[in-house]
Amino acid sequence: MKILFLGSSSFSTICLSQMLKQGLNVVGVITQPDRPSGRGHKMTANVVKSFAMSEGLKFYTFDRLKNHIEVIKNIDYDIACVASFGQILPKEFLDYRLTINVHPSLLPKYRGASPIQSALLNCDKVTGVTIMKVALKVDSGDIILQKEYEIGDDYYRELEEKLATLGGDMVAEVVKQIENGSVKFIPQDESKATEVSKFDKSDGKLDFSQSAEKIVGRVKALSEEVGCFIDIEGKPLKIGQAQDVSGQYEVMPKQILNFKKSFVIGCGNGAVEILSCQAPSGKMISGRDYLNGHNDILGKMVD
Repeated sequence: MKILFLGSSSFSTICLSQMLKQGLNVVGVITQPDRPSGRGHKMTANVVKSFAMSEGLKFYTFDRLKNHIEVIKNIDYDIACVASFGQILPKEFLDYRLTINVHPSLLPKYRGASPIQSALLNCDKVTGVTIMKVALKVDSGDIILQKEYEIGDDYYRELEEKLATLGGDMVAEVVKQIENGSVKFIPQDESKATEVSKFDKSDGKLDFSQSAEKIVGRVKALSEEVGCFIDIEGKPLKIGQAQDVSGQYEVMPKQILNFKKSFVIGCGNGAVEILSCQAPSGKMISGRDYLNGHNDILGKMVD
């Protein structure tokens, strides 16, 4: 079965790579055009385009899919597979061939742009991947296959890689179902649907009136992409990694104290050890190394 793949992110790349490892016949890749990136605003190819070139795959860069329907119809494919493409798919495209989507949540939970971050932010113990038939309404299509994944201690990028890999394996299963005629389409339960949107920098501010579990969940979800930070006497400190040490130390909410040569911050419930952090214009270092040069923070309160 000939597959047309659509994607534009690191999640897409991992998923596509796993599909190729499964021996799937990907005849073309559609991705976003090159964008300016970095301080110099240099035009940079997205990761999917770079991967497609390295694998010798035929690729297309379309800014708006609806403007290229005739080109797409000239591609010889049987089904389209979408994974984090970043564009709304027009009706004419969806009507032309069966289009499936790899979505990293247990739909109908976490429809939208940030399902992986949302699962971590909400301290979910289990998430998963859904393969669905794409519908006009975002992430509302019939479910074809769904599998759970236990989250554990994963941060965002670790979880993204694991779910994208699982997604690629699941696409191979769905292709087999389509080929042998056993595929089933199960409507989603709209009463259980939840929607999530993209996070921005303001979402990275850590509120130590919350529980330690909630704060660590936010760090795991957002520190690697959006960035997490605290303010100490008006000075920002970026937080890279943190862990819940509730029960190991008595500390007032928002207070900073020494802890095993590193430092902890009291929470509304429990305490969090800062494992890595970054001062403005500095680099990410361990909490212990930061404290060695900034032991004046001990006893102070987080803003």
